[in-house]
Amino acid sequence: MHAIRLHAFGPAENLTYEKVEDPEPGPGQVRIAVTAAGVHLLDAALREGMQGPAPEPTRLPTIPGREVAGVVESLGEGVDGLWLGKRVVAHLGFAPGGYAELAVTGVDRLHEIPAGLDDAQAVAMIGTGRTTMGIVQFADLGPGSVALIPAAAGGIGTLLVQYARHAGATVIGLAGGEEKAARVRENGADLALDYTDPDWAARLDEYRGRATVVFDGVGGAVARTAVGLLAPGGKHLVFGWSAEGIRDGEAYLVEGVSEQVLGPAMMRKAGGPDPVRTLELRALAEAAAGRLTPAVQRFPLAEAAAAHRALENRGTVGKVVLEP
Repeated sequence: MHAIRLHAFGPAENLTYEKVEDPEPGPGQVRIAVTAAGVHLLDAALREGMQGPAPEPTRLPTIPGREVAGVVESLGEGVDGLWLGKRVVAHLGFAPGGYAELAVTGVDRLHEIPAGLDDAQAVAMIGTGRTTMGIVQFADLGPGSVALIPAAAGGIGTLLVQYARHAGATVIGLAGGEEKAARVRENGADLALDYTDPDWAARLDEYRGRATVVFDGVGGAVARTAVGLLAPGGKHLVFGWSAEGIRDGEAYLVEGVSEQVLGPAMMRKAGGPDPVRTLELRALAEAAAGRLTPAVQRFPLAEAAAAHRALENRGTVGKVVLEP
């Protein structure tokens, strides 16, 4: 098979398209003929050598990627034969291997892709959608709510705009550049502004002190300004700080207002014996029902380096997906 391999930590150019041996499924595993592989900003950080949440450091050479969709084409020992030929999507967890034509994972990680959802959209929902469903648990959205969403053209932002709109909230979306702001308007935001315009906040005078929730994956100056627009008792939900950098940045937090919602807090809120799977099922159900439609930007698998560069330079819209 062909795959993207990383032999040395460093820039995107270190991702190389190579021919490698096919992986074999072990007991309880399946092999998927990959049609779509998700790319995450965390992938770029790991590529540069940052050690993520995995229990063991990244060992080189490695095939990056942890989100895949495709067709089950081989079964390991003990796997029900009914899975063979199924269209599935899976988050591989801590095990990499997604940027490839074939990927192996445990059968317990599989979800059958709902009819009407294409493979790239399914990949977006299993990762980005899962996180989105975790975030909205902390926001009591409904008619009368005013949701302010920085990075509203991104993968999570696109879904947050749709979710808030379907809940009956007023939606204010921010994006970097007028072209992205136009996409946010098309996605259903009541107001969409370019946050690179130094006067963007002045255009929100009628909303000053009215926002009930800020969904913040940006941090930095944008977050500071956005929090200043909150109504008394409003919430600042923090799930990232891309403006400050994923590697060495710090979220902008205000005591009594801000809440960091990723990680253990999100899992506790989701509840159940397998909180991650609970959120994955919710995300796929929302997409299958047509309430959430992820934005997807596609790159050929061989152009993974270009996909990483575009993502790091904020030159993408929605979820970045590699297609073999």
